Amino acid sequence: MWAKQDIPDQTSKTIIVTGANTGIGFETALALYEAGAHVVLACRNLQKAEETLVKVQEQGGKGSLEAGVLDLSDLGSVKQFAAAFLQNHKQLNVLINNAGVAMPPASKTEEGYELQFGVNFLGHFALTGYLYPLLKVTPDSRIVTVSSNGYQSAVIDFNNLRSEVDYDPIREYRQSKLADLIFSVELNRRITIKEDNVQSIAAQPGANKTELMRHLSNEAIAAGVERLGEFMEPWQGALPSLYAAVSNEASGGNLYEPDQGGYRGYPTVTTIKENALDKTVAKKLWDFAEQVTGVHYPL
Repeated sequence: MWAKQDIPDQTSKTIIVTGANTGIGFETALALYEAGAHVVLACRNLQKAEETLVKVQEQGGKGSLEAGVLDLSDLGSVKQFAAAFLQNHKQLNVLINNAGVAMPPASKTEEGYELQFGVNFLGHFALTGYLYPLLKVTPDSRIVTVSSNGYQSAVIDFNNLRSEVDYDPIREYRQSKLADLIFSVELNRRITIKEDNVQSIAAQPGANKTELMRHLSNEAIAAGVERLGEFMEPWQGALPSLYAAVSNEASGGNLYEPDQGGYRGYPTVTTIKENALDKTVAKKLWDFAEQVTGVHYPL
């Protein structure tokens, strides 16, 4: 049973956590700060970032903190955040692609893509690409991308990524999380071929009580609890991400999730379903993401 007390000392490590202001992202950032890391709290706006910095500091820790503005629904903001980070930092040990939006009313990113696909996947694809050169020169660096159990029933509909046909909030959420997992696996595949000293690892947090459910009705949440059992607290949902980020046992290309059916428990490696391992879909998604973001990986 791997838990927060098993996190090794993170002194001298620099770690970015996207969506650090709430839920799993907050607990992830807090645990790494407590372990001694310099944690960059990447949040949608400056107010959220600064409020989070104070809130994390109040919990106590031996690391240091930095507030950063990162709006993943705006690729211009992603580029600005990455440029500022690269200007001010000489290393990046871990990038945790945690931020996400789930099942909102129909809405789009600044570039016109369905919001969940744009924030959860495209924004993180661009961010990782901008920061990859620094990750590459930082010894034993890691990229952790947060997916969801919902990926298992999803497909990538390349004809509806701007909601051209219709919009289904749950379907689009699952699609975005499948895209995240495909990205994590494909990135690790390309890294391995290039023999770069970087690992791309996926995590999924299980069923948790977080703000991610804010767009769901009370009835829908109650139905989820009845189907899945009681939801975990965010600190426990953060454990798979933390395990992927710092454990010596975690390795690239894998997916880590709670050990009780993927919904609750403590981190364990799991078998990735075939829909996330299709190399033809992965290449098509990768090429599409490079085209629309303008970010090209040196892989």
